[in-house]
Amino acid sequence: MMRLTFPLIAALAFPVTAAAHPHVFVQAQVAVVFDDAGKLSVRLDWFYDDLFSLLVTSDLGIDMDGDLLLTAEEQALLDGQITAWPPDYAGDLEVAQDGVILTLADKQDHAMTYEGGLFHEAHVRPVAAVADPAAPLLIRVYDPSFYTAYELLPAVTVEGRDDCDVQIIAADIDAAYALAESQLDDRDPSTVGPDEYFPAIGDAFADTIVVTCADPL
Repeated sequence: MMRLTFPLIAALAFPVTAAAHPHVFVQAQVAVVFDDAGKLSVRLDWFYDDLFSLLVTSDLGIDMDGDLLLTAEEQALLDGQITAWPPDYAGDLEVAQDGVILTLADKQDHAMTYEGGLFHEAHVRPVAAVADPAAPLLIRVYDPSFYTAYELLPAVTVEGRDDCDVQIIAADIDAAYALAESQLDDRDPSTVGPDEYFPAIGDAFADTIVVTCADPL
């Protein structure tokens, strides 16, 4: 999740406060949504860790009274940091079908809230078109650089249809770290700092959501 908006504010502070890779920890809730016309979207809710949330409030100068509430002005400042994504940021979401990565439309319903001292970011990514209407959907939430580690929350839901089954295939974390170590010349991945090279293998750390529907999408 390296983008020149909201996350970068905290990332700039991490060289002082964190050395291990990854550097940001996010719990991800996923919902697969079909509208009345059968169009497909993925709704994401990201719940940021307490250290990241603390760094951002300090860097933006919000919630300085520590009441865990934002004023209208503070919320507007926060909103201004998350609205625009840079062109090279793909949104840490991959939706695939039959070996084809599907094109995602621009985010919708983007919002950031501050709840109990933690940040919650929510948005919807419409899927432009499916590759094979009969093939299962494979969904993964991950940062290619593994700067951010996503923990997939259970109970992935499907809305708008009742004929779909959801399976979660857990990532092989030991194998992922072994792969990282092999590409880092046997260096321990947990010692890689935020400004150092890390191979783009974040997908190896990602759980896979498999959505199979009885009728074609």
